[in-house]
Amino acid sequence: MKISVSFTLLLLLGSVPASEGVECQRAFPEDIYAALRETTASLVQLKADVTLQTTEQAAQLKTEVDKLKQQQQEQAAQQKTEVDKLKQQQLVRQVAFSASLLVAGEATIGPFPTATPLIFKHVVTNIGNAYNSNSGVFTAPVRGAYYFEWTVGALGDNSYPSAAVLVKNSENVFMAFEQQAAGFMSSSKGVTLLLEVGDVVFVRLHGVAFDDYNHHTTFSGFLLFPM
Repeated sequence: MKISVSFTLLLLLGSVPASEGVECQRAFPEDIYAALRETTASLVQLKADVTLQTTEQAAQLKTEVDKLKQQQQEQAAQQKTEVDKLKQQQLVRQVAFSASLLVAGEATIGPFPTATPLIFKHVVTNIGNAYNSNSGVFTAPVRGAYYFEWTVGALGDNSYPSAAVLVKNSENVFMAFEQQAAGFMSSSKGVTLLLEVGDVVFVRLHGVAFDDYNHHTTFSGFLLFPM
């Protein structure tokens, strides 16, 4: 029985041509090489894809980090601006001044041919630096309600009054007026004004004004509240 099977296998093997056997033997290595080349190419492409993706992700991450840094810088700058603005607002809420005509000595000012601004040189208080002692002009640093008071003293001679007008920009507001034949005389007025930023207020003399170490002729003002 074993001899018959072996003989049959030999006959079958003998019937396959030699060239077909060689081709079958060669087909397997060539397929393996092709598969290896394809796998290698796939690995190279995968590596390139991974490298590109990593580079793109790194660039995107850097862009996001730079954007966050920029936002933080803008927020910090905005916060600083707001803090500075609040500080400035707090400062301009503190406005008050008082001044008299002469620093020392005594003198009668006027009369002048035309109404002349008085310059109050002896500054007692100037919180907020809104009053200018070189020009006698108060400049509003913030929009709000302000209160002003001015007093004019003089020695009466029945010729000229102690008269002075408070001026807002170019508008006469109120006049303080007193006239008598002899002796010391004085007049005072007060007023509340709504001022815009940059509005100016000063006192204009229309008669005579006297001042000495007692500081009879004065000009004062302060911010009641901002608006």
